[in-house]
Parts: sequence; structure tokens; C-alpha cells
Amino acid sequence: MIKKTILSMVLSLAVANSAVAVENKVYATVNGDKITSQSIAIALKDPKVKFDSLPKDTQKNILDRIIEQKLLSQKAMKTDVVNDKMYKETLESLKQDLALQVWMQQLSKEIKISQKELKSFYDKNKKLFKVGEQLKARHILVADEKTAKDLIKVLKSSKNLKSKFISLAKEKSTGPSGANGGDLGWFPLEKMVPEFSKAASELKVGTASLTPVKTQFGYHIIYLEDKKKATTATFENAQLQISQKLGREKFIAEIQSIVDGLKKKAKIVYK
Repeated sequence: MIKKTILSMVLSLAVANSAVAVENKVYATVNGDKITSQSIAIALKDPKVKFDSLPKDTQKNILDRIIEQKLLSQKAMKTDVVNDKMYKETLESLKQDLALQVWMQQLSKEIKISQKELKSFYDKNKKLFKVGEQLKARHILVADEKTAKDLIKVLKSSKNLKSKFISLAKEKSTGPSGANGGDLGWFPLEKMVPEFSKAASELKVGTASLTPVKTQFGYHIIYLEDKKKATTATFENAQLQISQKLGREKFIAEIQSIVDGLKKKAKIVYK
């Protein structure tokens, strides 16, 4: 149970760190109170979500919800709720939680991982850093086989295969990548459905599939732009990942040690 609690603290710390790291841009004010990128990051509760990269209507909806909450909070603060016993007890609890968060942030900054530790982990766990074969491809997705075959005929007669493929993808593809000329970027084989991966891996770079590839999504025409053989990530490329992993493990171990020491000295009564 304690390990799960500690992991929960670490995740909370990651969110808090993310919120602090964001530039404190002001997005709105409500009766003079600022709504900043920090407060938005905390409201989103997910450090991977970048508010500025979200669609404008989604940003507006999120901002509107925070504004409404801010208005209600301002109204509540003008009432007698601030003298309520539950309010005071909850406020004290929140102060303790905030103190814990700040203290954990400070503690996490003291965790150091030496170059020797990083290299030792890499040498002992190289299998963790294996990168399978990757492909860079485009595709055109259509609903029926006849349409796919007709498009393949057009591609066969084109003088510039890649240019024509991109043009047809934008015009005919029903997939979300169509607007980008069918670009799927780099992907490992296991990321795609088996039929697609098999057909794509059998193509030569710079060529397109001569027969439609049927999957659960419809019929695909694939153009292979490039290919990377399976390899192992270099130590230099793996350092950040290793540092984060070892730092997280050291941090959890340090917290566990502190908790164990505190429990021995504390008077704990179960009721």
C-alpha cells in the first residue's frame, strides 16, 4: 500500500513540476484575478497536454470552465463559509498537502545520478534499448477495392510517383492523414495492423503497392518513403530515459526510507 501511495505522490509531483515549469502567461482575468498558464496546467491535470496546441474551441471551453469556477469561488469567499468549521479544517489539510508537494519538489532536486550509474545501467540492460525496424510511409485509404485499383492505375502512369501519390492522398484518402498527403511519419512495424505492416515492409523505398491492401479500416495504397533497420539506441540517446528512470527509483527509495523512519518514531492509533 505504501508503495502505491508513494507512486501516487510521484505522479502528483510530476504534475506540480509541470505546472511550475510552464511560463506564467495570463489568458484571462476575472474581476482582477488572473487565470494563468500555471492554473490551466493544474486544471488539466496532465503534463502531456499542451494547452496552446489544443484546438481553439477546446481552449475556449476549458478557459470558460475555469472562469466559471473562478466566479463561483469569488462568490463563495464573500459569504460566511470562511468561518465554517469544515472550511477551516479543509484549509488546514490543503496547507499540509501543499507543504508536502513543495517539500517533495525540493527533495527531488537533490537526487543526483552519476555518469557511472547511467553507463552501468545501460551496459547491463542493452536489450531494453533495442529499436525494431521502422518505416516511413504514406497511404491512401478508400472504402472499396475498385476505387483503390483505379487509383493504382493512375499512379502507375504518373511521371512523378511521390508527387502524384501526395496529390491523390489529399484528394481521395478518407483517412485523417489525407490532408497531409497521407503522411504517416516514422513508425515501428508493430504499431500498424499486421496486413499493413507486412505489405509496407515488402516494398522497396520509393515505390508504391501495386495491389490494394485490405485491413479492417478499408483498402490502402502504400508508398514507402524510407526504412530504418533494427538497431540499439546509443548510450548518448538513452541517457535521458535512464536518468529519469533511476532518478524516479532513487526518489521513491528515499521517500520510503523517510516514511519507515517516521513510522518508528510516530504514535499511530488505528480506530
